[in-house]
Amino acid sequence: MKISSQEEYGLRCLLRLAAAEDGHSLTIPEIAAAEGLSAPYVAKLLAVLRQANLIESVRGRAGGYRLALPAAEVRLGAVMDVLGERLFTDPETCNRFAGTEREGNCVHLAGCTLRALWQTLEQWMRRTFDQITLADLLQSEHSMVDLLRSRLAESVLEPAAAPRIMLGSVSREEQ
Repeated sequence: MKISSQEEYGLRCLLRLAAAEDGHSLTIPEIAAAEGLSAPYVAKLLAVLRQANLIESVRGRAGGYRLALPAAEVRLGAVMDVLGERLFTDPETCNRFAGTEREGNCVHLAGCTLRALWQTLEQWMRRTFDQITLADLLQSEHSMVDLLRSRLAESVLEPAAAPRIMLGSVSREEQ
């Protein structure tokens, strides 16, 4: 999986806002300087985050941007949905790598182990992202490693957390 620059820097801008004192807003130049980014790029990222209601703009002399919700309520899954794209999107991925033997249909449509793999990994990652908040990401790196280990172990060990694998438009559970 590749993390796009929009995902990386958008998340860093959000973390910068989450780390700001309660109620304190930050300006585009402040965020740009702190993160080593250009002001126009930060403005673009903040526009995306504002349209998704993750941040809000503050007008006036002490204006700028701040989180729309407390950091403990902003889940990484929601942030990644706004800033990036899914690892596996059915049917786009199947259509993009369809092969040439059938007109518009993947040559492996009936039984594709790769589709099952990508969908399972996507669902596992999404579940993991949904367990992590911006407040979690504000911890020290050592604390974050411990937190991730415990949460990942829980999600791997939970039988109810097993992802549903989609086969065409019918899940394996529905067959």
